[in-house]
Amino acid sequence: MFPLSRTCVKIAAACALIVLAASATLANEMIQKSGPVGPHEPILVTVGQKHVIAFFVPGNGQCNVQAVIWNADDPEPKSAARIRVSLNPRQTTSIDTSATETFTLKCGEFAESLSAIDTDRQVALR
Repeated sequence: MFPLSRTCVKIAAACALIVLAASATLANEMIQKSGPVGPHEPILVTVGQKHVIAFFVPGNGQCNVQAVIWNADDPEPKSAARIRVSLNPRQTTSIDTSATETFTLKCGEFAESLSAIDTDRQVALR
């Protein structure tokens, strides 16, 4: 092994601080993943001021969906609400996140996938 110079230690410390600062900045931003996803894989979307995580478990030819919705500005998600619904293949369900905003989940063919759909634009949410 070779000894680390003081310059290498300083560079490593600076890199660690940059990574910590970047992760703290991004902690409030949720990655967006609208699907289609397979069983047990999460859909992660933001609809207006709400974050949504949804997944499904296949069973009896259906998508057994569970979703959790909470306020995006809630540091400790005390506003969280859970929703459970069973969808037949190609069936959709709409969930209101506010008085004016809704998102739709769609069970795929043969209950093999789940997608978040923006029904206003007929494209997947981003």
